[in-house]
Amino acid sequence: MVDGMDVAHEMVLWKVEPQCSIAEADDFERLSRLLDRPRVKIERKLSFDERSLSELSVTGNLRPVDSYDSLCSPGAGRSVLDTPVSLARNSFEPHPMVGEAWDALRRSIVFFRGQPVGTIAAIDHASEEVLNYDQVFVRDFVPSAMAFLMNGEPDIVKNFLLKTLHLQSWEKRIDRFKLGEGVMPASFKVNHDPVRKTDTLMADFGESAIGRVAPVDSGFWWIILLRAYTKSTGDLSLAETPECQKGIRLILSLCLSEGFDTFPTLLCADGCSMIDRRMGVYGYPIEIQALFFMALRCALAMLKPDVEGKEFMERILTRLNALGYHMRSYFWLDFQQLNDIYRYKTEEYSHTAVNKFNVIPDSIPDWIFDFMPSRGGYFVGNVSPAKMDFRWFALGNCIAILSSLATPEQSVAIMDLIEERWEELVGVMPLKISYPALEGHEWSIVTGCDPKNTRWSYHNGGSWPVLLWLLTAACIKTGRPQIARRAIELAESRLWKDGWPEYYDGKLGRYIGKQARKFQTWSIAGYLVSKMMLEDPSHLGMISLEEDKVKKPPIRRSASWTA
Repeated sequence: MVDGMDVAHEMVLWKVEPQCSIAEADDFERLSRLLDRPRVKIERKLSFDERSLSELSVTGNLRPVDSYDSLCSPGAGRSVLDTPVSLARNSFEPHPMVGEAWDALRRSIVFFRGQPVGTIAAIDHASEEVLNYDQVFVRDFVPSAMAFLMNGEPDIVKNFLLKTLHLQSWEKRIDRFKLGEGVMPASFKVNHDPVRKTDTLMADFGESAIGRVAPVDSGFWWIILLRAYTKSTGDLSLAETPECQKGIRLILSLCLSEGFDTFPTLLCADGCSMIDRRMGVYGYPIEIQALFFMALRCALAMLKPDVEGKEFMERILTRLNALGYHMRSYFWLDFQQLNDIYRYKTEEYSHTAVNKFNVIPDSIPDWIFDFMPSRGGYFVGNVSPAKMDFRWFALGNCIAILSSLATPEQSVAIMDLIEERWEELVGVMPLKISYPALEGHEWSIVTGCDPKNTRWSYHNGGSWPVLLWLLTAACIKTGRPQIARRAIELAESRLWKDGWPEYYDGKLGRYIGKQARKFQTWSIAGYLVSKMMLEDPSHLGMISLEEDKVKKPPIRRSASWTA
């Protein structure tokens, strides 16, 4: 909330330290001469495993990227002064947007009883309606948190984690129905009483949201952020507190409960994630499945092996193996798989069925045949009985790479697709949240004639700058930083000048969104995180998980086993 923020004391001199950035080959040569350090080589399709991150380190002091017990991001232990310590690490002149972005990010900080607890969604003084943009959203704060962690300022992240954990314990009701105990809030607001000089919290668990849908992704982002905090600071004590351990278990209890499901994926309603309006993503959306997979892996690394923890760890391992197999087998689409689906037989009834979901080939949309390149692939938007949503969704595919839900080969294919279909998926402003847009009769039926999700706008094919940080992380992990650099340059050409909009409209993303808020915090933070990750790839360890860390569940003897 802007009124209660006291940011005057936040404006002090920036601390600077030397650092080199990733650049093109000739930049590396110049940088090596300046700093007298060995030249760094990046192979185009080399995955950022533990070895390659060590090779990219300019300090020679990196630890394995997925060693939960030991890794501290270079951000740990830095000054908590108010400017990016990364600015002077680059031997070349930093882009003027960086300083402006940090100023804008700090203006968005929310304080609760004198302590920073998050950042509001947007500070758009030109907008007449505030709506809920003056609240701290769990998903929106994640890129802000990453920026602060990378800059050596973990306190605001720790405060946020603890405050949302406290809100999780609140009783949650919508009308006469009580929500699950583990549900995390979509957002919260700090109400300042200037007369009584008190601060109070007001949380939204979906009862105020459009459509009244609980945020399924909030709990997953909370677990992912808790791990990022631990990786950045090396502080295991927060995650190991009884309160955090209980919070993790409560979230997992909602997801791992047994029911009528025949698939390991999570069944969800429309509007339960970043796409928080009706967009035809009900069922098993890729964004939720990828976040679910990543949250399970993060939780597995942080749960203590006590009596309660061991039980959940076993359940997680079982689910991870089933979920990974299901997603890689049935959600993956490339040229060969598309051709196979095109030739599917239908109405197969037996365990030997090839078309297991009875997808009707005539339901394949025409656009996909021209869109699918011979080199490349991606995870489709949704798979359920007789339904396959062929749309591209950026967040789910980027998280699939970072969580290693995608195999190394699939990760490379996703990057290939982005390069091959740059105009469609990136255009002039990164990055399309979904592709293609729903139009005409299909739009009216699927969205319910939503006036905000018109074609090539908002969630319906709009371009969202916040996705830049996830794209950058995926590019670095797959050894393709040139893709991220190209996207960042596009953003730098307009984002600051346009006032940091929430999203852009149009097929190419040329127009500021018709209802886009200016000074959208996660647009600002997403840009900063992208820049800092390119400057120091070791930051990737906070948000990336390596493939070989997934273990198979233990094989137990049945009760009838006799020696």
